[in-house]
Amino acid sequence: MARKFLDSPWLYIALAGVLLVGGVYTQVDITLPKRPSGTIDDLASLRDRDDLNLIWILVDTLRADRLSAYGYERPTSPILDAVAQKGIRFASVESQSSWTKASMASLWTGMYPQRTGVNHFSNAIPEEATLPAEILRQAGFRTAGVFRNGWVMPNFGFAQGFDLYVRPQPSVQRARVQRPNPSARSLQGTDLDATESAIQFIQSNLESRFFVYIHYMDVHQYLYDETSTLFGSDISDVYDNAVHWTDLNIGMLIREIEDLDLADRTMIVISSDHGEAFFEHGSEGHAKSLYREVQDVPFIIHLPFRLEPGVVVESSVANVDVWPTVLDLLGLDPLPGADGRSLVPLIEAAARGEESQHELAGRTLYSQLNLRWGQADKVASDIIALVRPPYRFVSYQALGTFQLFDHSSDPREQLDVAEENGELVAEMQALLESYLAISNDDWQAPSIEIDEMRLHQLRALGYSIPEVKNNKQGR
Repeated sequence: MARKFLDSPWLYIALAGVLLVGGVYTQVDITLPKRPSGTIDDLASLRDRDDLNLIWILVDTLRADRLSAYGYERPTSPILDAVAQKGIRFASVESQSSWTKASMASLWTGMYPQRTGVNHFSNAIPEEATLPAEILRQAGFRTAGVFRNGWVMPNFGFAQGFDLYVRPQPSVQRARVQRPNPSARSLQGTDLDATESAIQFIQSNLESRFFVYIHYMDVHQYLYDETSTLFGSDISDVYDNAVHWTDLNIGMLIREIEDLDLADRTMIVISSDHGEAFFEHGSEGHAKSLYREVQDVPFIIHLPFRLEPGVVVESSVANVDVWPTVLDLLGLDPLPGADGRSLVPLIEAAARGEESQHELAGRTLYSQLNLRWGQADKVASDIIALVRPPYRFVSYQALGTFQLFDHSSDPREQLDVAEENGELVAEMQALLESYLAISNDDWQAPSIEIDEMRLHQLRALGYSIPEVKNNKQGR
């Protein structure tokens, strides 16, 4: 499908108007009155509807505890806070890696990294995999992906099932923006380009059911404009400014959905691939560890009706559960071979006050990171984390060492309690061995060649990737 991206000045003017309302935008009307009021019993009716649209917003590098909806003291996310208050919020969500490509492979497939095999910069999702966009297109949805992160480019297999899968053209008509991320170079454009591109696709497909995936990057880049300069100038403050700016983009998208009279037939899902560290364990950034600051991410569902009050699922869940849950809500076929589970039973149990008694509560959740993901011709050096509330067990495979943290007394994971919990450590190690033994009999992640131009684009994100000899890469 051919697509021309417009530098839409009227959209930018509209955004500027929104920014001016109420001083900045905290006074934007986000009550969304065009959505009818509903109850948790109305969830089941979503499966029978043939007019429901879906938008998935992936905010790259967004840690949950920097959102107002998750208890942050700063008003970084008034839009998402309002969405969560009348929707569904999952209070504790474990990402499957702190590196985008590995995490996104798990999100899209519902499989843990040990089964996706996507743990190196040359790995890709194979054609044999079935992704949610394919299921949605088969069900009659028009599908579009708008991405700004090079790790989810089509050559890595992430475009499967999309009628349109594009990186938006940067606009030349943008307000001055701030780019202070110390570890990343300038990435062309802003998230407003992605927002406008998604809106344009929606406006062009009003007579069809649509699925739109939007991958925002300004939080990753610590990028924001002057109107979002609210919280100071150190690195942590700047990150919060970027969260605030991205929240504004989400508000603009939601307002457009309402203005198009689509609010009562559009479900919006908000999640993230991983978080960000601010020296809680000695470093800044991500793709270096699996501590809570880079692993705890948001998951919010904005339904086509208002829940009053909204539902909060307190049980720990995982990113591999996101798509099994969404497909179940829509009454569509499940992802084949997924490790993740539909969380609809937990949602219903939480609404009835029975969540802790459900079998899905208290599961062991896994995440994985190959520390040599950016090195050619190197044997993998994996960190694997197990979360079994209230504990996080972190195993460093190459070193043969491990750590154990108790979130009930140490939520920031500063005190290793492995030595005094030998029996629990043994249980965790047994679970780890079981995890390492799982395999994927349906497909294996291929290694692909990446040319120097694309590697340069990936390095612009702040990742250290080696120079390529003869334009070829190996494991």
